[in-house]
Amino acid sequence: MSSIEGFVGDPNLAAYNASKGGVRLLTKSAALHCSLNDYDVRVNTVHPGYIKTPLVDDIPGAEEAQSQRTQTPMGHIGEPNDIAYICVYLASDESKFATGSEFTVDGGYLAQ
Repeated sequence: MSSIEGFVGDPNLAAYNASKGGVRLLTKSAALHCSLNDYDVRVNTVHPGYIKTPLVDDIPGAEEAQSQRTQTPMGHIGEPNDIAYICVYLASDESKFATGSEFTVDGGYLAQ
């Protein structure tokens, strides 16, 4: 599990952005390692956008931040189940050919 913050820079979240960017490359390296060594393990990353959680609710100036930063093409902040559904997919055999992949669940935020 990572975050869309691994795709963008933020002057106030440099360490957080860097750690999430590191998760992206670690995912790819681990996926290659597992595949090349026949470990039968798939390694993927889910990158949530703004999701209605206590963490987002506790951001100082959360209402203003949500009105400015969560303007997604889909027009609303995500729900925890939006992330759960992609995780269920990745845990299922339906995703058996997915490894080293990044799944962004952000209502289209990064597409802007």
